[in-house]
Amino acid sequence: MAKTNLTTTIDAYGTLSAQIAELTKQRDALKAALAEIEAGKHEGELFTLTIAEFPVEKTDWKAIAEKVGFSHQLKAAHTTERQDRRLTPQANVAKIMAA
Repeated sequence: MAKTNLTTTIDAYGTLSAQIAELTKQRDALKAALAEIEAGKHEGELFTLTIAEFPVEKTDWKAIAEKVGFSHQLKAAHTTERQDRRLTPQANVAKIMAA
């Protein structure tokens, strides 16, 4: 990728990430405002919101491992590793303010 194209792509990725973060905050605030609404179907002007309540099971694997006897050998036998990537955009505030 050419330097100019890379710079543009990095800036676009950072801008979009910042927008998503702001939209996520707004969505979370709206979700909190709807927390007391009872389950069911609710109509807006443009959207219909369906609120469903259901049980969720969670297994305490740490407690199970402690009960049956945890060993590093057992853990190693059942652990897989994969390569992962994380992209963390950071705004260059001085450049943004100067633009």
